[in-house]
Amino acid sequence: MIEPEELSEIESPQTTNISQSDVQTVHAQTVRMLQSDAELITADEVELQQSAAANVKANHVGARQSALAFVNAGEVALESGAVGFVQAGKMSVGGSATGAVVAGSVEVHHGMAGLVAGRDVHVEESRTVVLLARNVSGNVTTIFNTRDALIIGLVSGLFSGLMLLLGRTLFKRSG
Repeated sequence: MIEPEELSEIESPQTTNISQSDVQTVHAQTVRMLQSDAELITADEVELQQSAAANVKANHVGARQSALAFVNAGEVALESGAVGFVQAGKMSVGGSATGAVVAGSVEVHHGMAGLVAGRDVHVEESRTVVLLARNVSGNVTTIFNTRDALIIGLVSGLFSGLMLLLGRTLFKRSG
């Protein structure tokens, strides 16, 4: 166990267990964190419980009651937490809030997601703002589907272009 404020950077080729500590960077094969936070975690396997991490790069990430800002992983499992952005091969979320997920396979159970983009998406009793997927199964409430997102993008682009053109015309200076 690492005492609080003992290390700002941890590098270990094996397993690193961090409890009730704040660290800047962790490099290890396996990282387990309990009630801790880290700026950057690079590992093969990461397990977080009641912890926070700004940037995680790993093959497998498991998080319970934790907050993650940016995750780049092969497989991510999040339960009762929050995550800002996830890029993964497979993502499983249960009872969590997610900003954006880009993954090959996505499962969202009893949660909320801002943007979900994936090849195969399975949703149970969840809400999404924007859902972009090839195959969708389950019970999902989506505020914008693929067609709506495309229309909103086209209309906002057209509106922005017209406003830019109008602004140039109105505020053109005479030289």
